[in-house]
Amino acid sequence: MTVERIRMIEARIRSALPVEHLDIEDESHLHAGHPGAKDGRGHFRVTVISESFGDCSPLQRHRLVYDAVGGLMQTDIHALSIQAMTPAEYKS
Repeated sequence: MTVERIRMIEARIRSALPVEHLDIEDESHLHAGHPGAKDGRGHFRVTVISESFGDCSPLQRHRLVYDAVGGLMQTDIHALSIQAMTPAEYKS
């Protein structure tokens, strides 16, 4: 199930944003026993590098990523840690 979820998250982000780099880690194992993990949804960490973030505040960047994953937040994702940067910030 983890690989499927990662593929779904990746597909959603890539279809919504022009991505230069995308890394998705399943951190669900770090939250075993956590009350939020009981419903079966996962904890994920994403690093998204996109030119789309150039004129955005950190909050706007996170909203773009949350908008991209959309309904997965209700069905597959319990927690999403986001690192969103432009290519210039990533290379610095």
